Order: sequence, then structure tokens, then C-alpha cells
Amino acid sequence: MKTTLIPIGNSRGVRIPKPLIDQCGLTGTIEMDVQDRTILIHAPRHARSGWDRAFKQMARLGDDKLLDVQSISTRWDDEEWKWK
Repeated sequence: MKTTLIPIGNSRGVRIPKPLIDQCGLTGTIEMDVQDRTILIHAPRHARSGWDRAFKQMARLGDDKLLDVQSISTRWDDEEWKWK
């Protein structure tokens, strides 16, 4: 599908046809990125989206082990901190 840039003040805009907006699930706010001279327009990503799937895969592969096994305690931890 081809379209033309339209002037909007000092910028340029692109009209996105409704079928494309519906297919992509775009609403009021969008995100835009550039990759290899290509403009990508997509619905906003939610923070931490996909983390649950990634953590499950890590557990399945045994890749969810604690890397820092040595506990680092300070004098404050030993003398001041009280567990209730």
C-alpha cells in the first residue's frame, strides 16, 4: 500500500487507513521506532510484558539459579538489623 506524506506544520504526517489500525490494535497512543531505515509503528508495550513466559522458560531449562550465592552482610546487618 502506498501513500503520501502530508504537511502538518513543520512536520509531515501519514494517514493510516482504518483497516490497518484495526489489524494492529492501535488506539490513542502509539510507539514509533526506526530499524534499518524503516519506521515501525506499534501499540505501546506494557512494562514487563512477556516476563512471566520468560521466567517459566528459564525454570523449565534450569536457568533460574541464583548467580550470587555468597551472602554479603555488613556490620549494620549483623548489629543493627532485627528480624521480627
